[in-house]
Amino acid sequence: MKLLLYLSYDGSAFCGYQAQRHGNTVQQTLNTATEALFGHPCDVTGCSRTDTGVHAHMFCATVTGQGGSPLHTTIPLDKMPSVLNIHLPDSIAAYQAQWVPDEFHPRYSVSSKEYIYRIYRAPHRSPFEHKRSWHIPQPLPLDAVKTMNEAAQAFVGTRDFSACMASGSEIADKVRTVSSARVWQEGEYILFAVRADGFLYHMVRIMMGTLVDVALNKISVESIPERLDSLDRRRMGRTAPADGLYLHRVYYDDPDIPGYQGGACHET
Repeated sequence: MKLLLYLSYDGSAFCGYQAQRHGNTVQQTLNTATEALFGHPCDVTGCSRTDTGVHAHMFCATVTGQGGSPLHTTIPLDKMPSVLNIHLPDSIAAYQAQWVPDEFHPRYSVSSKEYIYRIYRAPHRSPFEHKRSWHIPQPLPLDAVKTMNEAAQAFVGTRDFSACMASGSEIADKVRTVSSARVWQEGEYILFAVRADGFLYHMVRIMMGTLVDVALNKISVESIPERLDSLDRRRMGRTAPADGLYLHRVYYDDPDIPGYQGGACHET
């Protein structure tokens, strides 16, 4: 059996999830914390390789002994998050834990993921939104949110999303299925949520940047499908900053995994 952890984190202090030689990462921090908790090095595998500065409302990671060996512990599952959090910095918190079968993989068992992007729409910046949203001070048209939501529907479906992938990426299969995309407003915030079976490098940030360019009348709503069909990154809008991007939810379809609600693991 593997230990499955449910976590959230503020990504502004990390160079992404994946462990690397230079820079602090979420995975390295979890490696250090689990070794301190269990008294020996552990293998930690995450559900996604979030980029530098990207946050997570919900992130799933499995923990085993080194080389996938069984993890032995007497800590009750309901106490596991609190005990682990003692060894984690304030920027990362575990909120649930459960045992899952050895064949479960937090990344490859995923059926879909949902990201949310936050825009702070106000004349002046807020210190409370620093590194947590994209501040856009310039006025937007009154119908900006409606127009952005209309444009976002062009992303829904199965297609080659090369036009929404960062230049220089070496991913061979660029076909993804986007099951939903929507834009709405909550007070001073504009939010964009998109769910897909997978995402390319910078895909959500390019989508968001394109929608902002639509709102600013730099790109027409009607041109989005043709721009996507071009498979040309240069035809899409800017790349939105990482600050406003959050991995919001991860979905699994395996009904035999306890603790998954509605096909997703999330904080309750």
